[in-house]
Amino acid sequence: MKVQTAIEERLRKSIILEHLEIVNESHKHSGPATESHFKITAVAEEFEGMSAVKRHQRLYALLAEHLKNGVHALALHTYTPDEWDFKNAVSPSSPDCVGGSH
Repeated sequence: MKVQTAIEERLRKSIILEHLEIVNESHKHSGPATESHFKITAVAEEFEGMSAVKRHQRLYALLAEHLKNGVHALALHTYTPDEWDFKNAVSPSSPDCVGGSH
């Protein structure tokens, strides 16, 4: 199973999401283009009242196995439905990598 598909299945099984977008950004980073860098935009009622840190910790906990086995980086953008509407349903673009290899 592709890593991106496995991440999507894990998140959808664990959180009721109003919107989920997973983008493989591995090609933006040094080294071979693999499934190692992802941008995740997740919108859920569950995030209401949670700080950004707590939201990210929630996703990191759900994806811990992937982080131990090849996923090098996650760019997380987590919103409540109201926050997502306020942002006009657009998450920020990720910058290109400027560092060394993984």
